[in-house]
Amino acid sequence: MGLPKISIEFKTKGTTAIKRSARGIVALILKDGTKDFDTMIYKAIDELKAEDWTSENKGYIEKTFMGIPSKIIVERINADEDYSEALKRLKSKKWNYLAIPGIEQKDVQNIVSWVKGQRDNNKKTFKAVLPNIVADHEGIINFATEGIQVRVDKDKVVPYSASQYTCRIAGILAGLPFTRSSTYYELNEVEAITESDNPDVDIDNGKLILINDGVKIKIGRGVNSLTTTTATKGEEFKKIKIVDAVDLMRDDIHDTFDGSYVGKIINSYDNKVLFLAAINAYFQELERIDVLDNAYENKAMIDMDTQKIYLMKKGVDVDSLKEQEIKEYNTGSEVFIKAHVKFLDAMEDLTMEIFM
Repeated sequence: MGLPKISIEFKTKGTTAIKRSARGIVALILKDGTKDFDTMIYKAIDELKAEDWTSENKGYIEKTFMGIPSKIIVERINADEDYSEALKRLKSKKWNYLAIPGIEQKDVQNIVSWVKGQRDNNKKTFKAVLPNIVADHEGIINFATEGIQVRVDKDKVVPYSASQYTCRIAGILAGLPFTRSSTYYELNEVEAITESDNPDVDIDNGKLILINDGVKIKIGRGVNSLTTTTATKGEEFKKIKIVDAVDLMRDDIHDTFDGSYVGKIINSYDNKVLFLAAINAYFQELERIDVLDNAYENKAMIDMDTQKIYLMKKGVDVDSLKEQEIKEYNTGSEVFIKAHVKFLDAMEDLTMEIFM
């Protein structure tokens, strides 16, 4: 009697979604010759040892921790190395946001291509914060504010480029829960920036920028670099908050299927129905905590179109079958599922008229 506990596992994942969304993992790649290790993992800032890093790289790790991620994975490479070995190590690890503070512009496109490939081809939920790059992809955050002046103590202000400050942005995004977006997130340590001449145009062009409201420096709007929408990636995919929720849902369903189903559950129609019931119970939990819109019918079901294509390739005359017969037909080891869901966004735009 194995499947009911899987339903409970899905419900638990739904219940803890907000807490887990605020405990994301940041991956950093740092060029440093101080020591010869490959990887360091930090769960708290007090684990950081000054003797392991240059003062500059230690500062990048500290800046990342300001956003309160659950963990930072640091891949160290030598100054004369490219990023390929570090990316190989990161490929098999679990993390949410990558930053490479100080990366030169000539190397940025290679990282973009790698992240796109991992998301589009390998179905990883990796994202990267990179400087000044037109990537047109939901997995790339194009951080485009230069001239960042950071107050480090009463008498000292340190300048940072967009490239150097990507670690701070990655830490913020990894540490935010689904209950808010990064829009108007205040960076209290920043005293001045090179301000955008036209913030609205920059944001529409997929740039994550900092703005000065006259009192505070803050993130203008929590957008990624996606600008070209399609039938499968609509306007909502431009929002970092929405993509984070999509990614968490994808990971939850994928991890539960891999851990509790693959090789352990017979692929019968009855078990498919139980699997769908478990996913739909998970959706109900996401509705309850305002991740999904409870006014919408968030529902998983058998993907009839894909199932028909599979059967036709096997030589089955699907036109002679009733819908229920197609649903119940033996599909070997394949499980064809689709879902319709609607995510909730944060309040960001106000239209108000005052009549007198």
